[in-house]
Amino acid sequence: MLRKIGLLVTTAVLLTACAETRFVMHTAKRLGETNKSQGDYKVGKPYKVKGVEYTPEEDMAYDETGIASWYGPNFHGKYTANGEIYDQWDVSAAHKTLPMPSIVRVTNLENGRSLVIRINDRGPYVAGRIIDLSRRAAQLLGVEQTGTAKVRVQIMPNESRVAAERAKAGGTQLAAKDTPISVKGVNSEPVASQTLSDPLEDQRNAKAPGQLYVAPQSAPVVQAQLVTHTQILDAPVTQSASKIAPVGQISRVAVSPTQLYVQAGAFSDVGNAERVKNHLTTIGNVSVTPISVNGRDLFRVRVGPLSSVADADALLMEVVDAGYVNARTVVEKTARN
Repeated sequence: MLRKIGLLVTTAVLLTACAETRFVMHTAKRLGETNKSQGDYKVGKPYKVKGVEYTPEEDMAYDETGIASWYGPNFHGKYTANGEIYDQWDVSAAHKTLPMPSIVRVTNLENGRSLVIRINDRGPYVAGRIIDLSRRAAQLLGVEQTGTAKVRVQIMPNESRVAAERAKAGGTQLAAKDTPISVKGVNSEPVASQTLSDPLEDQRNAKAPGQLYVAPQSAPVVQAQLVTHTQILDAPVTQSASKIAPVGQISRVAVSPTQLYVQAGAFSDVGNAERVKNHLTTIGNVSVTPISVNGRDLFRVRVGPLSSVADADALLMEVVDAGYVNARTVVEKTARN
């Protein structure tokens, strides 16, 4: 009888040990899956691509409108500019000058979708583009099918500083070797989340600002935290230091009609601006408009407005060929009469 009891106790101990071993192995596997390489913090030196010079810098006031594109399959699994492995299903993007990593809010000015995105690569180097979205980010913003969209890109200072410090510290750290894993330490509370809808279906249904979405089922589902609010497009991104928006957080904001222009340059001397205008008169409708930037008066030379991204791309090539290699496509709110 005692022998049977001893055998039962031994069996129970072995089963418990096996269960704990399976739990530890499963936990280690999950950590390995989610603890992707965070890459290095990198600003980088000035560089030149196709005759155009770019100067990377920490710019916590960055706020620009322009054209977004997306990249995916041909780069999936390859290294990004800061040493990460590019995953087209992550919510990320490439930018020419912002530090890596940086956190930005990208707003699609055509449908009002606004997404928090992590910058971890350099590009795009196609003329007229200001940001290159991952495939997943493009899906969530409704850009995958169209290929391009008019967007506003705003740096998120608090989030960017946190991301930078994390990268400088080597990213997320795993527990030390032989550290016991406690089941009590695992948060078993369900995570409240909702998924996002097919952007094309959104457009067909013409949902009002502030409504939530359901994610498309044709791709791996990424749980995106949702915020329902309406934001004035002219307002800067502001956050409390205690409120850090997670990458993948999406909302819908109010947007205004916009127009496309090709800007040949901005000059401090109005005479120079007028000379450039005269040089480009045969290309299209050229105008000189004054603007004050940080207390400095500048005169912008622009061609437009243009009816489509394709038209803007074609005209941009003409302006570049005319000798203005730093020309770019810009997006502005439609002027009110």
